[in-house]
Amino acid sequence: MSLKDFAQSLPDYAKDIRLNVGSLLNEAGLNDQRKFGTILACAHGTGYKPLVEAAEAECTPKLSAEAATAARAAAAVMAMNNVYYRFTHLAGNEEYRTMPAKLRMNVIGAPGIDKVDFELFSLAVSAMNGCGMCIDAHERVLKKAEMSASNIQDSVRIASVMKALATIHATL
Repeated sequence: MSLKDFAQSLPDYAKDIRLNVGSLLNEAGLNDQRKFGTILACAHGTGYKPLVEAAEAECTPKLSAEAATAARAAAAVMAMNNVYYRFTHLAGNEEYRTMPAKLRMNVIGAPGIDKVDFELFSLAVSAMNGCGMCIDAHERVLKKAEMSASNIQDSVRIASVMKALATIHATL
């Protein structure tokens, strides 16, 4: 099932979400690897299996095997990091920020694709998961690599629509 078909199953009260899915699929601001990689990472980041299946069907044919694996890896490592770093950021005790994380996250250093693309996937998943510390860290890397604010915003729009799509569909 395509993402557009998946979105068509939403009720009328979520018409805006359906329309936004169509807009994302036609988004021209990001190249295909960035767009479909971000969609795939965010689908996995929702943890909603029907959406993951639809995104896999839609995105995998449009991505290299390495890019699809990197998108999945971004969702996996951000599922861990977003919890940990959100805690260190929100905890009143600043001592936690000085302690080593002691979490394996090798994929961040060697994602198998252009690091900028992996950072974009990670930023989008971090935005979806609400980790301000991770959002800031990934956005800094992207800005240092001269990614435009518009492209960064595009990735976060993808995250917001994918999250809404999973949330609404899960209630049906």
